[in-house]
Amino acid sequence: MIIRFFAILTLLGLVGGLLGTWHPIGDSLAVFRLYLAGALAILGVVMLIGDRKGALMALLAALGFGGPLVWQMANVPHQGGDLRLYQKNMLFRNDDLAGLVADIRASGAHVVTLQEVSEPNLILLSDLKDVLPHQHFCPFAAVGGVAVLSAFEPVPNQRICAKGMAAMQVDVPGKGPVWLVSIHLHWPWPYGQAAHVHELLPVLEGLEGPVIMAGDFNMVRWSSALSMVRDAVGVEQAGPVRMTYPLFGGWVPIGIDHVLGPKGGFVTARPALGSDHLGLLADLPL
Repeated sequence: MIIRFFAILTLLGLVGGLLGTWHPIGDSLAVFRLYLAGALAILGVVMLIGDRKGALMALLAALGFGGPLVWQMANVPHQGGDLRLYQKNMLFRNDDLAGLVADIRASGAHVVTLQEVSEPNLILLSDLKDVLPHQHFCPFAAVGGVAVLSAFEPVPNQRICAKGMAAMQVDVPGKGPVWLVSIHLHWPWPYGQAAHVHELLPVLEGLEGPVIMAGDFNMVRWSSALSMVRDAVGVEQAGPVRMTYPLFGGWVPIGIDHVLGPKGGFVTARPALGSDHLGLLADLPL
């Protein structure tokens, strides 16, 4: 009986994670969907001992909720791209800036998107000025601002600073103008992420032309928050999902850093290099 109770409770958490459109608590529950589905599967196996009907329902629900997420985390074919982007939440007190600079240089990235660019971290922008000379920094929170660095020439007078967002339009050879966006969202409910997203949506919807966006969204890709952001600028998620943040001391890794582009793309993870987030390196078709 107690196992069935926990199975029902877990299922309610999974269902609640689908309700982010109606209340931001849904997105907070969605963060744990993969782990809740795994827990429900384990409970279902245990229930096979004396409650086969309940076990079958639990296992089917676990498969329905968890299966698509496992698919998103599977490796996808690397088809190459027209642009290479390095995404990094630096951590405001990064203690390995030299290592991060070296990794960015070695990556061959045309574009870098950064978050938590604190005053001590600003030196990284100067250190990369020779290979990424076009830079746009916007102040944000106490932990630091957001920035876009590019090897491509910027389009004149096409730079935007918004709350937790830096955007710069550049001219990509052979492809034309493309918006590059670095974004850092607040934490989800009970914090202010939902309001933050709604504040940014009109700005994002006003970007004309192709958009490439990357950042620390503090939210998983299957959330309503990410869905609204994708719809606002008409982008697709680059994949596969990479677990970039070690929640609860690393016991519950979650993927909250993302890269999005007009046609998706392929993403690999980069080392932490003084941060509490892994970096992302994405090849993006345009």
